[in-house]
Amino acid sequence: MLSSLDNNALSQLFFEAHTHNAWQPEKISEETLRTLYDLVKMGPTSANCCPARFIFVRTEAGREKLLPCVSSGNTDKTATAPCTVIVAYDKRFYDRLPTLFPHTDARSWFTGSEAFAEQTALRNSSLQAGYLILAARALGLDTGPMSGFDPKAIDEAFLAGTDWTVNMLINLGYGDASGVKPRLPRLDFDEACQLV
Repeated sequence: MLSSLDNNALSQLFFEAHTHNAWQPEKISEETLRTLYDLVKMGPTSANCCPARFIFVRTEAGREKLLPCVSSGNTDKTATAPCTVIVAYDKRFYDRLPTLFPHTDARSWFTGSEAFAEQTALRNSSLQAGYLILAARALGLDTGPMSGFDPKAIDEAFLAGTDWTVNMLINLGYGDASGVKPRLPRLDFDEACQLV
């Protein structure tokens, strides 16, 4: 049986962690990004479908392509983030299922319904984005997830010629605490949950 994490770990992952909008200039190494992905890939997805694809935008050239695609309210924080992760999903994720879920013909579950495949890819890549946020926090990084962007522009700038499409953006780096706003309220258990 697993034991609970201690309060320090829970604070780092949840209670003291905040969305960041300002960043220290420290870069994130490729080794750290690889370690981050090695944690993210271990999180469960339905039928082990693993539809998320991650584009780590960390060069000036990449940032110049990205900035025109984000909303005006996200421009400054994206311009100064050491890395912005484009969390995309592969619309043909099911082509990998013979390897990822080999004990049955799971690919056939999705080839007959584009809508079902899209729903599965969106849901599970969103789940994987959540894993990325928690894995980043576990590695001492801060995050700033965003949905304010032009998806068509990002798909054209970064994903043209692939079966990938953008889901969300996550700024990644070492946060500058001066940009952290006070924590906003959360719903209480009785407001958000039911015991049946």
